[in-house]
Amino acid sequence: MKVVGLVILIGWALFWVYWLLAAFGVKSGTGAWRRGAIIRVVILVVALLLLRARAFRDLGLNRNPWLEGIGLALFVLGLALAVWARVHLGRNWGMPMTHKADPELVTTGPYRTVRHPIYSGILLAVIGTGVAVSVYWLVLAVLLGGYFVYSAVMEERYLAERFPDTYPEYKRSTKMLIPFVL
Repeated sequence: MKVVGLVILIGWALFWVYWLLAAFGVKSGTGAWRRGAIIRVVILVVALLLLRARAFRDLGLNRNPWLEGIGLALFVLGLALAVWARVHLGRNWGMPMTHKADPELVTTGPYRTVRHPIYSGILLAVIGTGVAVSVYWLVLAVLLGGYFVYSAVMEERYLAERFPDTYPEYKRSTKMLIPFVL
């Protein structure tokens, strides 16, 4: 395994360990795992089938040091954005589409420019992994992108109902996933 691939593997491992540990102490919520379960199962099945078919073995591996560097930079920026957003969200964080007890509308920090910066950061990190390591990661980026857009739309419906006076203006003044674009 190349050094860049090893750095990215360690980065993902540390990210997910942090993510699991940070889940302790958040506000209680409902609806976290049932809604969208079919989409999560499809993503998992596709990933397992690709692994089983050895789709990630040598084919599509990046051997260009410039692309490795660009991909590594995107990876680091993506994880940094996701962690910054998670820290800024604090106890309001939950699994996608969770309805929190006593929710707060967070519109500061990374949420000033993007309504779903955790999704944006994870997508950027997956794209960076694809650029640095293997184009097959871009398949995962497409699947996650679809899931994150679906989750964002569902969450925004809930937030619009929960915060009818403030959420519509916040939604008009920010983008969903990509600052100034989408």
